[in-house]
This record gives sequence, C-alpha cells and structure tokens, in this order.
Amino acid sequence: MNPPSLPRREFLKGSALGVLAGPVLERIAGTRSRLAEEIAVLQDRSLAGMADQYSLDPKITYLNHASIGTIPIPVQRAHEAFLSLCEENPWLYMWGGAWEEPREDARRKVAAHIGCSSSELVFNHNTTEGFNLLASGLPLGEGDEVLFSSLNHIGASECWRHHGQRRGFSVRVFDFPMGEAEKMSRERLLELHAAAIRPETRVLVIPHIDNTLGLRHPLPELCKLAREKGVEYIAADGAQTIGMLPVNLAESGVDFYCMSPHKWLQVPKGSGLLYIRENRQADLRPWQVTWGQSRWKGSVRVFEDYGTRALPDLLTFSAAVDFHEAVGQERKAERLRKLWQHCMQVADSTDGLRWRSSRDWDLSCSLYAIEVEGKRSSEVANHMWEKHAAVFRAFGGDLNSMRISPNFYTSEAEIDHFFEIIKTEIIG
Repeated sequence: MNPPSLPRREFLKGSALGVLAGPVLERIAGTRSRLAEEIAVLQDRSLAGMADQYSLDPKITYLNHASIGTIPIPVQRAHEAFLSLCEENPWLYMWGGAWEEPREDARRKVAAHIGCSSSELVFNHNTTEGFNLLASGLPLGEGDEVLFSSLNHIGASECWRHHGQRRGFSVRVFDFPMGEAEKMSRERLLELHAAAIRPETRVLVIPHIDNTLGLRHPLPELCKLAREKGVEYIAADGAQTIGMLPVNLAESGVDFYCMSPHKWLQVPKGSGLLYIRENRQADLRPWQVTWGQSRWKGSVRVFEDYGTRALPDLLTFSAAVDFHEAVGQERKAERLRKLWQHCMQVADSTDGLRWRSSRDWDLSCSLYAIEVEGKRSSEVANHMWEKHAAVFRAFGGDLNSMRISPNFYTSEAEIDHFFEIIKTEIIG
C-alpha cells in the first residue's frame, strides 16, 4: 500500500524550497543586479537617442506603439534569463513555489508604479480579458444599463453586448462627435457624458485614452460627475495609458482599470493587468476557477485562479518598471509632448495634411490622427509599408486618418523623413 500523500503544493514546498529556494533567489538577484547596471546610465542620456536600447530593425519606421510595443533590450535580457532559469527545472518554478515571492514582489512594484495597492492588482493577459471578467461577473440584470461612447474600443465593448443578451442587462452607446475632437474642451467632454447618463445607467465605461483620436479623458472629473448622477460602477480602459503617461489609480476615481502593458510599459506580449478597487472585489465573481478559490478567498488572487501561467513573463514586469523608472516618467511624458507638438506643427505646415486630434496636451497623448486629404488611409498605409517599411495604423470611415503613435526614442528626424515621403509621394 502506498503511504498517504500530502496535498500537491504542500509537498512541493516542503521538499523543494528548503533546498533550492536560496540559490534561485540569488540568481534572480543576480539578474536584477545586471539589469540595474545596464539601465543606470539611462538617467543621463537624451531620450531622443535611446533607439539603441531596442531591437527594432533600423530600416523600419515604427509609429505604431498604440497597437503593440517592443521590449527594451535590457528588459528582454532579463526575460530571457527568467525563461532559461525556468527551463532548468520547470517543475520547481511553475509549481514548487520558488517564484511565489518574486511574483509578489513584481506585483508590489507595478502597483507602486501606477498608484494602487498590490492587493488591488490582478495579473491577467490583456485589456479584453479584464472587461470580459467585468461583463460576466458584476451583479447586473434586468433594468440595469451599461453605457459608453462610440470611442470605446471593441475589446471593451463587445463583451458587454454578449453577456447582456444572456444576463438581461442593456447596453447603450452614445455617439461621440469626432469632428469636434480638435477643439474639444474638458467642459464639453463632461457635458457629453452628463447628457448621456440616465437613471438606469449602472455601469459607465470610459477609455482613459481612446485608440483612434488619442483623447485623454479626465477620469477624476468624469467619475465625480457619474457618481453624482447615480452610476454605481465605473470601469476605464487603460490599454493606451500605462507606460505612456504617469498614472495614479488611487486618485482616478475608477472602480476597475483594464490594461495591456505590452504596448507602452513594454512587457512580454500576452501579459496584462487589471485593477479592482478593494471595496469592489466582493461584488465581482471570477469567470474561471480551479484549485485556489478557498485558499485565496477574500483577496484579489481569486481572479487569477487558473492553471499553468508564463511566470517568467510576470517576473519581467519588475524589469520593465525598473527600466521606465530609470528613464523617468515625467521626463518621458515631456518628451512625448514635444513629439506631439512637432507632429502637429508638421501637419499644420503641410498642404494636404489635416490634424484630427485634440490640440490641448492635457487632453492628448502620444497617439494622434492625421488625415491625408483626398486619399484613403488604407492606401497610404500600404504604400508606406511596401515602399518604405513605415508602420502606422490606418483608420477609415469619417476619420480616414493615419494614427501616429511614436515612443520617446523616436527622433524628430525620423518623423520629418516620414512626412516628407507623404508630401512628395502621396500628396504630390
């Protein structure tokens, strides 16, 4: 007869950690020490000259960070080190508990970076997953309404329609006047939302920065307005914000904040974050569960209750935060503001180009729409990629614009060259 077995994870912890955890933590510390040495010099370097910190092909003009970002070389090396370490003994790192504390350290570091408690932060896969959890797990039913504008991303929209049909709550979209974006004021933005909210509106979804115009919504003011009008739950789409501009979630006023940090925080692809304000966690039901519901009951970890996970990716969050803090959040935001201003000046001084986004930096970001008048944006995008290896997102319809989204290391010379080609080959 076989002896009675201990619970799986308790056995692994008891047999493995005492022998191996020490060397594991030492090697993680070594990886972080090497990273610190690599990024220590960044504080003294010009941001415009940091393209050498990335693996981007120098032949490519990459103006599409709003779709997907690229990992800095020092962070990439840290990620590779964690991957290599995992493959030496995947049982230990995935199930043995050796990486539990490093993972929680990463959670604490990210939470401090974005202004919230680590007890409010979920490691998931992307913004869409976060919104699916909300749409399936919030206590909504007949008579309840979910409201958002036409600027809302499909990943933050379709899940509400899908679950609303099944659960009985309604979804309403109010039209955002895209033609007003260039002269949009904070007061006008608040008026649009105030007019749209009804007594039955129980959930308001806001894109902190929308993915077409790059309009930065003033979350504290919008949340205050919504609360005064009786909205119970406020969820924000932060896919475009985290890593681009400083964020303080504790002061934002939102209950939920869904993120895709592979864009601007530049973590491994398929790594996401979800903020759930502590006093809202009991209202939300997990949408996937396995062994940990009783163990993690009462904590944000119940929303991470699934099986195998790419733990090397999660550990890399620490490296990404270290990199961006070495660069400096405020310094990076100022650099992006200068690039925004430069692009706007180029558009204004070039016949045939039309600036379509806000001209107020407090309502803007490093994502903006520029129309090539009289030309289909998709045709412009195809020409620029096929002939000049330039990457940006094209939006059709009434907007019919190039969505330009440079990062801080993009140079003015690179932008000028891009628009010179547009001027000579497209506009003519």
